[in-house]
Amino acid sequence: MDKLQGIDAAIRRFYGQEAVSEELIEAILYSVDAGGKRIRPLILLELLEGFGLDLTEAHFDVAAALEMIHTGSLIHDDLPAMDDDDYRRGRLTSHKKFDEATAILAGDSLFLDPFGLLAGADLPAPVLVDLIQALSAASGTFGMVGGQVLDMKGEGQDLNLDQLSAIHANKTGRLLAFPFEAAGIIAQQSLEVRNQLFEAGQLVGHAFQVRDDILDLTASFEEIGKTPMKDLFAEKSTYPSLLGLEKSYEILEESLHQAQAIFKDVQQQVGFDPEKILEMLERLRLYA
Repeated sequence: MDKLQGIDAAIRRFYGQEAVSEELIEAILYSVDAGGKRIRPLILLELLEGFGLDLTEAHFDVAAALEMIHTGSLIHDDLPAMDDDDYRRGRLTSHKKFDEATAILAGDSLFLDPFGLLAGADLPAPVLVDLIQALSAASGTFGMVGGQVLDMKGEGQDLNLDQLSAIHANKTGRLLAFPFEAAGIIAQQSLEVRNQLFEAGQLVGHAFQVRDDILDLTASFEEIGKTPMKDLFAEKSTYPSLLGLEKSYEILEESLHQAQAIFKDVQQQVGFDPEKILEMLERLRLYA
């Protein structure tokens, strides 16, 4: 099965249950179907194949749960009380397409439903417990949501590099690190390998955010599918605003180099095949 189709099919299976509110399902699927790249779940699936696993419906369920949370975060991120954006992925944001209350509730659903999907996946119970705990840590108070609060409070402030790094390590980095951590859990790797994968995930998350900061300044609406220069107008501290574009490019490249080195080390330890994940990391380079 094509990986993108498998991810979307898992989400559709979950929302194919008898609905309490058809309007809510419509709003949820509007954002799910908005054309995202599915980077996070694809990383998970490529890593699992790198460990020699044949992908199953359960693996797609885990990938789908991750994408659902990411999509819910985008709905909330675009709300007037947050980043107040009219467009996401090249089309109207949820609160513009529907209304603010519906968008909030669709985001709520996409934060809560993944844990039900995950709990029902056909994986060993200890694996499921570890996955649920890891996804909660990555997405909730001690990860993405906590980072979002830091980000909002940092608007209009002169943040230093440590403060900016703390925002992005949580707001963006934790959910990007989850597929690396989850792959180690599902493949039942040693704690040492799982820690290495988590470290690689943090580096990729860091690179992803630096890249996003650069594109916010340098890319057009057509290229990024959302309003450019939003961070500049919101007076947010970014890597380019603190360090300049040239240094930001260097940090992006160094983070990806370090992540690649970890995967080559894991390859030597446990026979992991890094080819597909290294190809994905190459595509994160701005001019790949």
